[in-house]
Amino acid sequence: MTDTSCQEIFTPNGYFDRQFQREAIKILPGEYYVTGRDMVLVTVLGSCVAACLWDRVAGLGGMNHFMLPDDLREGGTPLSVAGRYGAYAMELMINRLIKAGARRNHLEAKVFGGAEVLRGFTTARIGERNAEFILEYLQTENIPVTAQDLMDIYPRKVYFFPNTGKILVKRLRSVHNDTIVTREQRYSERIRGTDISGGVELF
Repeated sequence: MTDTSCQEIFTPNGYFDRQFQREAIKILPGEYYVTGRDMVLVTVLGSCVAACLWDRVAGLGGMNHFMLPDDLREGGTPLSVAGRYGAYAMELMINRLIKAGARRNHLEAKVFGGAEVLRGFTTARIGERNAEFILEYLQTENIPVTAQDLMDIYPRKVYFFPNTGKILVKRLRSVHNDTIVTREQRYSERIRGTDISGGVELF
């Protein structure tokens, strides 16, 4: 029996969304959330990417928000070197979904982000690299991508309804402050030194 109440929170960013009249969780860089409840998961993306995974049979879904560390060596591919961090971020969420009752072969993905909004990074094309990584990872893992909105220059606000798989995306063509860029720059600095040498237990 699927435990749709099972979920994992790495953020206190819960609130009541008046627009959708539902409990909501705001996902910040480096975070993820898994649930089968009738609620909405929300994130704002610049260069980062978000994968929304959904098991239509179990009615479970999860959203994450991550980027590759800004240290991809020349000649590397998205699934090598810095790509290990992205794979780790994905496996954490996939494993949590499976623990909650999802099946890996029932998962489908909708992916967003990878805009070129960060300036002055030592490695160019960070948004593009994030977008390339998530598509290559999902192809390798045989998880079908049923929707995507990647790259370009605009930040995005994404709403995910995990019990139905519904997605709403709003492109932010006018951003009045640098909150998104500042948040992602700080996140990039934090993950640059992250040790992911330990493996993730697979299910």
